[in-house]
Amino acid sequence: MEALLCTKLGDPTVAISDSSPIVVSRSHPVPAIASPTSVRVRIAATSLNYANYLQILGRYQEKLPLPFVPGSDYSGVVESVGSAVSTVKIGDKVCSLATSDSFCEFIVTDEKELFLVPDGCDLVAAGALPVAYGTSHLALVHRAQLKPGQVLLVLGAAGGVGLSAVQIGKVCGAIVIAVARGDEKVRFLQSLGVDYVVDLSKGNIIESVKNFLKTRNLKGVDVLYDPVGGKLTKESMKLLNWGANILIIGFASGEIPVIPANIALVKNWTVHGLYWGSYKLHNPQLLRDSLMELLSWLSNGTISIHISHSYSLQEANLAFGDIKDRKVIGKVMVIPGSSSVGRSKL
Repeated sequence: MEALLCTKLGDPTVAISDSSPIVVSRSHPVPAIASPTSVRVRIAATSLNYANYLQILGRYQEKLPLPFVPGSDYSGVVESVGSAVSTVKIGDKVCSLATSDSFCEFIVTDEKELFLVPDGCDLVAAGALPVAYGTSHLALVHRAQLKPGQVLLVLGAAGGVGLSAVQIGKVCGAIVIAVARGDEKVRFLQSLGVDYVVDLSKGNIIESVKNFLKTRNLKGVDVLYDPVGGKLTKESMKLLNWGANILIIGFASGEIPVIPANIALVKNWTVHGLYWGSYKLHNPQLLRDSLMELLSWLSNGTISIHISHSYSLQEANLAFGDIKDRKVIGKVMVIPGSSSVGRSKL
């Protein structure tokens, strides 16, 4: 089968060749059914997340031995099942999360790791749901317990997790302030019914948000959703209310911010670190319940997933380049088995 291999750590945006960090193998072995409860899935689409980019650079907290096939959330169709599998059958549409081995045509996993994709859900979109939307759902609904009428400030709002936070914030009834850069991203966020969008290319976040809050007679921000880090985090903290919740999602800026403990004490802030993947080990039932609710929302149209571009495995370096250069609005998908997908919007 075809698979994307990381053979050495380095920049995955360079053109794919025999000497690049990622190469395409067309003779990678098809994984065998490993146990009675194993399921082999033909992958329809796998999602590219910022964590995949960091992992190939060697800068992610979880490191895999070389060589490895990168992994992320994916969707596909059940192709073969073990003798004791009872929850899915051949032909079922499913989605799941992998920490490796999804950037290829087939993957084997245990049946308990799979989620049935409801009727009415686009299969490619379902492959983009678990990590981004799962992260935001657990962060906003379970950790921050976002309530109707509260003010939610979303940094990096046009990216994969940012866009999911915007949508889930609206589902929760929050007043959503989105932060992005550039006219195209601003227009897209406005089309989603966001209450206010800050364009970082045109002004200061503090002044811009304060002016909006004043027009709505609001005191400040109740929940900060932060996948960016760096200077933007520091500036955003000046907008927080007493008793605010800070959700640390990631550091796309490359800079880890410092949150002053003395100010957190005086203002009674709660700081939440949110590493979604660790729920799989420490609270798998909550993670499962969360994804089931999200799939229900996707099925009935409560949320929608915007796929910016899709690529074949041979074009994976272009996909990584979009992530690196902040060109993405929503999600980037990789479609195994296709000869050339290109930068086509779905």
